[in-house]
Amino acid sequence: MRAREPDEVGTIERDGVRVGYEVFEGPAASPTIVLLTAWAIVHMRQWKAQVPFLAREFRVITVEGRGNGAADRPRDPEAYRDREAVEDVVAVLDATGTDRAVAVGLSLGARRALELAAWHPDRVLGVVAIGTALPWPLPDGFDDVRETHEGWEKANRHYWKADFRGWVEFFEGNVVPEPHSTKQLEDLVGWGLETDAETLIATVPGVVEPTDADAEAICRAVRCPVLVIHGDADAITPYPLGVAVAERTGGSLVTLPGAGHAPTVREPVRVNLLLRDFARSLAPPRPRRTTWTPARARRRTVLFVSSPIGLGHARRDVAIARELVAMRPDLEIEWLAQHPVTEVLDGGWVHPASALLASESAHIEGEAGEHDLHAFQAVRRMDEILVANFHVFADVVDEGQHDLVVADEGWEIDHFLHENPELKRAPFAWLTDFVGWLPMPDGGAAEAALTADYNAEMVEHVARHPRLRDRSVFVGEPDDLVTDPLGPGLPTVRDWTCEHFAFSGWVPTGGPVRDRGELRAELGWRDDERICVVSVGGSGVGRALLERVAAAYPALRRQVPGLRLVAVAGPRIDPASLRVPAGVEVRGHVPDLERELTACDAAVVQGGLTTTMELARAGVPFVYVPLAHHFEQQFHVPHRLARLGAGVRMDYADATPEALAATVAGLLEHPVRPVSVPADGARRAAELLTALIG
Repeated sequence: MRAREPDEVGTIERDGVRVGYEVFEGPAASPTIVLLTAWAIVHMRQWKAQVPFLAREFRVITVEGRGNGAADRPRDPEAYRDREAVEDVVAVLDATGTDRAVAVGLSLGARRALELAAWHPDRVLGVVAIGTALPWPLPDGFDDVRETHEGWEKANRHYWKADFRGWVEFFEGNVVPEPHSTKQLEDLVGWGLETDAETLIATVPGVVEPTDADAEAICRAVRCPVLVIHGDADAITPYPLGVAVAERTGGSLVTLPGAGHAPTVREPVRVNLLLRDFARSLAPPRPRRTTWTPARARRRTVLFVSSPIGLGHARRDVAIARELVAMRPDLEIEWLAQHPVTEVLDGGWVHPASALLASESAHIEGEAGEHDLHAFQAVRRMDEILVANFHVFADVVDEGQHDLVVADEGWEIDHFLHENPELKRAPFAWLTDFVGWLPMPDGGAAEAALTADYNAEMVEHVARHPRLRDRSVFVGEPDDLVTDPLGPGLPTVRDWTCEHFAFSGWVPTGGPVRDRGELRAELGWRDDERICVVSVGGSGVGRALLERVAAAYPALRRQVPGLRLVAVAGPRIDPASLRVPAGVEVRGHVPDLERELTACDAAVVQGGLTTTMELARAGVPFVYVPLAHHFEQQFHVPHRLARLGAGVRMDYADATPEALAATVAGLLEHPVRPVSVPADGARRAAELLTALIG
């Protein structure tokens, strides 16, 4: 799923070569930014981290480069000359009714943005040149026949034909040399493999065409404002090239110390802000109405951001927010929230910028298979959504006056604040009920290395900026933490968390456990009837389990005559779309689901922590079926439930209708005792947070 879908997808054709483009409409009368693709070893999805943010304020056009993505792949080297690429951009500007635009490019795209400004000055408002490949001579020996191809000797036509993947992996590894760039490298290699060796070979004469004298002439011909962005660790186009472009164009130079060739993918937040500010400087000033409240007259405000992947985060945050207001009646609670979080909020107000958030739940649902969600990989592939949503958050706190920000598993907030600590505007608290990405066994050594790298980055973030999180709160107790190592040479999950977190204990989402008889009376359930509830939480991932349990209903009725089965679809599954046999009672979203879970005789649920813990507290026998490949449900949650002696685990592969019927029938014959869990978790969490407000 993309963070922002294009409003228009089109193609232009010149001399028989088709080139694609996408248009993302911005506010009325906003300037246009045209993003030019770099070398044919990538395509225009290289701008996925920029488009959603920029399109909130500007009209954005991405133009494909010949040889990859949504463009033809001619074999004639003449088709890849700079003049052809620039004329493609002009043709797209014409096709989209764009008189003038801010031209932005990376690497070869930056060179062509400068050429566009030099050769068509009437079409360009300004240029942003990032890691400019002007000039860009490949290492000598491209046509040589060699016995070895070590290092940059791989820049060789014969090697490309023999091992194109090897070349792409080597080149892109030099594009993002920064540590913890596994996802960026994965994307770049994937894009590179969407073209082929013969196509890339055909581009080489055009790539090496401009000399240094040509480069100077092009730069001197540019008359519009220019911003040059260049990393001083760029291994593709050395930093002095960027310095020279800035000097020759009279442009501004922003140096990114330690950055490689593609800060657009590795440092997207910083680059996005630079692009926005530059484009703003070229646009007519807009009238703005602002209100500034003196500090003495401000009401204290706490901003909550709850992960929308499930509803447990939001439910516990509501409980904590209530305790905060009880302790500090002067507090105002503000939510930056998206569906399904907005379904359960109670008190406070939802910030209007919430409408700008890209749907994380929809992405997760799109990643899921039949009761299978590779949670770690799904979060990795959510990267462009996380960048876009962080920018929404950053704008809210930049314009607001918050006394505390609470992020409950808001991964983007924690990550990008650590990457850009200067953007912190208020005391920051981080909440979670698990720590540590854990690999699935069938992922082998590759996934173990990836999860370890993600954990190592987290450890380094906290070590480098120990005061960025003013409070880290683990929703549980130390024994609830697994003892697996975070990775080779890293501490265990439990040891590291105990060193860096405070513990609130479990936060009950339904308050004190109510009398079961009273609840059944409220729900209209008789004391003498047996009721089983099947629930899959707040995401749309649980459809398969709902239908699997429903299919077991006839067998259940035979074993437990008169049993009622209540299937709760939640807020993101249409109840009418479920395939269930006659007699199964299907409900949509139930805001106070804890009532049904407490009052029922047995339950079948996914492996989410909130639901299973509430069942354990209520003493309701339950079966939980963790999502396959969901590391939290497969490892973290079972560890906690096993410690408490709660629940019966079944793998989905084993949960046939017959097996489910037999297991539920067995549970009904053996009542269980409620698990003793302190009920003051919300208060303890609120005490930890209110200390930050002052």
